[in-house]
Amino acid sequence: MAEQECGVAGGTYPTDCELTEALRNRAMTRNRPPERSAAWLAALPRARQVQLLLLDVDGVLTDGAIVYVSGGGEAKSFNTQDGLGIRLLQDSGVAVGIITARSSEAVERRARDLNLAHVLQGQQDKLTAYESILKATGLRPPQTAYMGDDLMDLPLLNRVGFAAAPANAVAEIRQRVHYTTERAGGRGAVREVCDLILEAQGNLARMQARFDR
Repeated sequence: MAEQECGVAGGTYPTDCELTEALRNRAMTRNRPPERSAAWLAALPRARQVQLLLLDVDGVLTDGAIVYVSGGGEAKSFNTQDGLGIRLLQDSGVAVGIITARSSEAVERRARDLNLAHVLQGQQDKLTAYESILKATGLRPPQTAYMGDDLMDLPLLNRVGFAAAPANAVAEIRQRVHYTTERAGGRGAVREVCDLILEAQGNLARMQARFDR
C-alpha cells in the first residue's frame, strides 16, 4: 500500500515523512528566538552596559513575606530559577550583590550559596551603601543596575544606569524604573532581569547552550 502523504490522517502510526516533518518543526521552534515585549527591547541598551547587578531582598528575591520563627529568627523562601539566573549572570562576567535594609541569617546563607560579590544588610541608607560599592570597585553608575520594589529603593533606583522592579512593586516604583518584570518577586523576577542582561550583552544563548546537550 502506498505511503500516506504528510498531514493526511488515517494510519495507525506516523509515516516517515510525518516523523521527519515533526522533527523539523521541533528544531525550528527550538532555534527560534523567544518573542520579546516592547519594554524588554527598550531596556536592552541600558542593560548592555551593566557590570554589576544589585538586588533588594524582601519583595525581590522573596515574595515579601516575613515568617518569624522561635528563637527570634526569620524564615525566607528563595526561588531556584532566580538562583540559576544569578549564577549564569556571574559566569558571564557580571557581578551580583545585595543591598537590603533588614538583616537575616537566611539572607547571609543564600548569599554564601550564590557566592555574591557584595552583601550589605541592615542598610537604612541604601544610597550610601551603593556609593561605598562604587568607590571600592571603581564602577560608574551607568555600569550598575538595581532591582527594588518599594519607596526605600527609590533613591538608589534613581542613581543606577539600569533600574528594574518586579511586577509586585508599588506603583510609584513601577512608574519610575526602566523595566518592570512580568514575574513577581520570589517568583522568577530576578531570573527575568538576569536573562535580559545576558541577552543585551549577547550571552544568553551561549549560557543556555551549556545545558542543551
